[in-house]
Amino acid sequence: MTIPALKNIVIVGGSYVGVNAAQQLAAAFTGRFRVMLIEKNSHFQHLFAFPRFAVATGVDTHRAFIPYVPGTFAACPPGSGTVIQARVSELTKSAVQLDRKVLLDGLLTDSIPYSFLVIATGTKLTPPSSLPGSEKLEGVAYLQKHAQLVKRSSKIVVIGGGAVGVQTATDIKELYPEKSVTLVHSRQNVMNKFHPKLHEIIQERCAELGIDMKLGSRVKVPSDGYPTDGSNFNVELEDGSSVPADLAIICTGMTPQSSILKAISPESIDASGFIRTQKTLQISAPEHPNIFAIGDVADTGAHKAARPGGRQAAIVTSNIQHLLKEEPLENYDGIDPPAIHLTLGIIKSIVFGNPKPGSSDEPMIKDKDDGQLDMNIHGVWTRRGGGSDSML
Repeated sequence: MTIPALKNIVIVGGSYVGVNAAQQLAAAFTGRFRVMLIEKNSHFQHLFAFPRFAVATGVDTHRAFIPYVPGTFAACPPGSGTVIQARVSELTKSAVQLDRKVLLDGLLTDSIPYSFLVIATGTKLTPPSSLPGSEKLEGVAYLQKHAQLVKRSSKIVVIGGGAVGVQTATDIKELYPEKSVTLVHSRQNVMNKFHPKLHEIIQERCAELGIDMKLGSRVKVPSDGYPTDGSNFNVELEDGSSVPADLAIICTGMTPQSSILKAISPESIDASGFIRTQKTLQISAPEHPNIFAIGDVADTGAHKAARPGGRQAAIVTSNIQHLLKEEPLENYDGIDPPAIHLTLGIIKSIVFGNPKPGSSDEPMIKDKDDGQLDMNIHGVWTRRGGGSDSML
């Protein structure tokens, strides 16, 4: 007797939110559906460590790239989840097309049918915040090479005053106090999506470390990028001023990775490239009720961070159950105010949370002095089931 294959719930994108969704779905649908996580990268990339590992030597860079197997589904029932390394090249109403053939149910195929689809492809940041390749060894080599660029440079300009830019600038200045470090941001306040108090704290910390801040003017980035050979150049700004440098690190840009949806639902992608969603986290096109979008790629109204993405994954899991039972779906409110754990150098960090919208409350602020050079990467490796060998 042939046992029929289970139908598939497919998640595209294996960063924090995608993995979270895959784990929740595998736990909820064991024996009813097979959960398939499709990810182009060979390893889970601990992106929170990349800004640090791109500027610091003496860290175990290998451990920022963690094997997906067996850790991803280790806590789920056996056989409930599968990880496939491939890039999704196209979507149809019922299948994902891959850029390579994979073994599925004993056959090689580049097409995987789905009953439900969850898009968690996130956004692409400018290197070194994300990497140009998809394999572990080239990623490790890229970060280590970048850290050597920082080490040999003396006049470093960090472009962009978001979280990555602030962390990069403060890390460099604490590691190399003798270097000139300038943080350039196009607005008058860094971290401008947060309560102004956070800008004040960062400004005070930059003054303490000796970081110059150039605020309120946008950088004119050359089309061919900045030199990386150690030569001197000027970072030109739109206000006519310039900052001398021998290394410029770009920490701006967040490109939504939504192109896979264009073929079947271009109207579900907004002008900025984010995926429009209903409150149920289904994509905005009602003719595709079995397709959901969560995390940074989705325009859910939530702050772009891993914690809101985890709540979104839970809503999707519940709503698939409701669809199967023909019950009303749950809505995601997305109203949690932005919060962040932001490093301000190697040891110091801050947990900061905006007050609720319309509230006169003060922001939540918690100072911390327990940072480590490697950001406890060994603990992250262990929690995510990396195993005994960081070279894997």
